[in-house]
Amino acid sequence: MRWWRDAVFYQVYVRSFSDSDGDGVGDLEGIRSRLGYLELLGVDALWLTPFYRSPMTDHGYDVADPRDVDPVFGDLAAFDALVEDAHRHGIRVTVDLVPNHSSSEHEWFRAALESPAGSPERARYHFKPGRGPDGAEPPNNWRSVFGGPAWTRVPDGEWYLHLFAAEQPDLNWTNPEVWADLEKTLRFWCDRGVDGFRIDVAHGMSKPDGLPDHTEPDAALLAHSDDDPRFDHEGVHDVHRMIRAVLDHYPGRMAVGEVWVSDADRFARYVRPDELHLGFNFRLLQTAFDAAEVREAIEHSMEAVAGVGAHPTWTLSNHDVSRPVSRYGGGAPGLARARAMALVVLALPGVVYLYNGEELGLPDAELPEWALQDPVWERSGRTERGRDACRVPVPWEGDGPGFGFTTGEPWLPMPDDWSALTVATQIEDTTSTLSFFRRALELRAEHAVSAGSGVEWYGAPPGCLAFRRSGSTLVCALNTSDAPVPLPPGDVVLTSGPLEDDGRLPPNTAAWLT
Repeated sequence: MRWWRDAVFYQVYVRSFSDSDGDGVGDLEGIRSRLGYLELLGVDALWLTPFYRSPMTDHGYDVADPRDVDPVFGDLAAFDALVEDAHRHGIRVTVDLVPNHSSSEHEWFRAALESPAGSPERARYHFKPGRGPDGAEPPNNWRSVFGGPAWTRVPDGEWYLHLFAAEQPDLNWTNPEVWADLEKTLRFWCDRGVDGFRIDVAHGMSKPDGLPDHTEPDAALLAHSDDDPRFDHEGVHDVHRMIRAVLDHYPGRMAVGEVWVSDADRFARYVRPDELHLGFNFRLLQTAFDAAEVREAIEHSMEAVAGVGAHPTWTLSNHDVSRPVSRYGGGAPGLARARAMALVVLALPGVVYLYNGEELGLPDAELPEWALQDPVWERSGRTERGRDACRVPVPWEGDGPGFGFTTGEPWLPMPDDWSALTVATQIEDTTSTLSFFRRALELRAEHAVSAGSGVEWYGAPPGCLAFRRSGSTLVCALNTSDAPVPLPPGDVVLTSGPLEDDGRLPPNTAAWLT
């Protein structure tokens, strides 16, 4: 049962979705209280970011115990109640897994620090002697994705590897204990009723023998290339085969990988029939608002999975990247382009992921320096602001500072002018971005029933594109040019913005026709 084949997933950044207890941080009970809204929106499944026990150096992606709930988010009983209620609303629940690293507060790492070099406790991580006559230089020249060196020295002189923050030591995937622990975690959450997993840094985990130097060690923060020795090592595929083998014992479960790999052939390896069910291909997310580039990204992404029989996975937004409204230029043009691209994505075959607040047309928030919490800010020497701007809590109703997200002070400040963007403001407005998304998801569900897995392209004016999903009567047209253009033949059923008086498609606009 491949229920995810045409599913629309909704990413809940748990800290920022809904706070039930007034401490300013979103929690599991807050999510449960909003399930009616999510059902009304029309999503099929949720992806919950980490809610496990954590010191929150990287807001939950530094996991101290992957089989328990951090008290800031609730407890296991609250999680069980959320899953049960979500299923009652017809919504499946998937959760984040973080197999590349643990928290430095994990019991394994604390034991490693208390144990000598060469001990079994240290063998669960990458502890190495340093270079140079006194070992004072790191074992290689790798840099952290968050900035600074990827190595930290401990008092006895050894160094440990962390591709992210120093509080996120990389696990050693040549160690059988590491494998056994992930299998235990998978089974723990499957037994509690989760429907699937999102694998964080799915192209990480495995490291090349000898940990060779990086030929381009000064890569941009939060970025890497396909020849980066830190990622996409061959051994990672064995990890994914293990994950798949476990999930195959639980019918109806799925896994999607965060796969930052550009090469189509290498990307396809992650979604072979015995590995992950789905993989995020971020090419479209990285594409400018240009019809030719959008078409190229779509074709590349579909070709990348076609040869292995997997389904494409589309997204324009998540907790690590600038929101579409801001990325496409900000203000009214940015919102218009974000809505237009949403219609493009929702018309495509495969799986779609939305990020909380995307359906409200939220932009990135302009935050004061004192509010920044992303570890990138400090590790970059306060030269890179990090990802906080796209993580500001969801505004539900009323005015600031909490906008119905919390009765207290939100963990990140919410812009004063967001009262016009709240759910309450938009839900009854038929022209709002929220109403637009609700209608788009409704139409997508209707047309996906008989639709196939291919795309048929139509001729289109320069700066435009038009396509139809095979087997569907729904045609999508996008205008990224500077002038209005005629629409393809058909009856207009939804547009991302108003048409011209003569019925032409304006710039920065998309339309669905049948």
